[in-house]
Amino acid sequence: MLNRAQVIGIFIIIGLLMLNGTVYSWDLAIDAEMAHTIQEPMVIAEDEEASGGLYVWMEGEPATGGGDQGWAEYNINIPAAGTYALWGKVFVWDGNSDSFWVTWQPADPNEDAQVTKNTEYRWSIGTKNEWHWDRINHWLNGGTFEREWEFDSAGETTLRIAVREDAAKLDVVFITDNLSDNVDEVSPRDPTPEDISTPVEPQEKLTTTWGKIKSKI
Repeated sequence: MLNRAQVIGIFIIIGLLMLNGTVYSWDLAIDAEMAHTIQEPMVIAEDEEASGGLYVWMEGEPATGGGDQGWAEYNINIPAAGTYALWGKVFVWDGNSDSFWVTWQPADPNEDAQVTKNTEYRWSIGTKNEWHWDRINHWLNGGTFEREWEFDSAGETTLRIAVREDAAKLDVVFITDNLSDNVDEVSPRDPTPEDISTPVEPQEKLTTTWGKIKSKI
């Protein structure tokens, strides 16, 4: 049984958290290959530097005009109504391999961005030839702006990350209600045993080793 002083202390802490806007915090990390559905030609590939040694991509060299085929889809249960942000752990070679299409229903409409080419769903990634975290944005004709998704209730949502350009690599998806655009404040992370996801078994004939890919570029 808590004494009066302890109870008062707890209420003071809660009040301070509410003043800072951080009374509630939730996040979830998912290995990209743990998608509920992976549509070819997006495939699972190997890299010992990736989380779990695996990632997803549309196999190929960076090329102007490539991509727009294949996707990975994740069924995600969010715990409460609210506004969420997404980060991706990614690897991009250059300006020809630095984007995906991203829709998250029901906050987004049921739209195939690979067909409509709607820039609201175009994620432009900072180019870096190493695995790094990038917040999912929309690359509009007037610039690049961080995206937020608002959900009216808890429950199942459907996130689709679709190929826009060949050779863009996705290792981890990080979901959070922390809307800061500062990576140090958000601290996106690789999955832990506490994170829940449903695996998709790699198809041996489609799995490409890092060594094979590196020798092509």
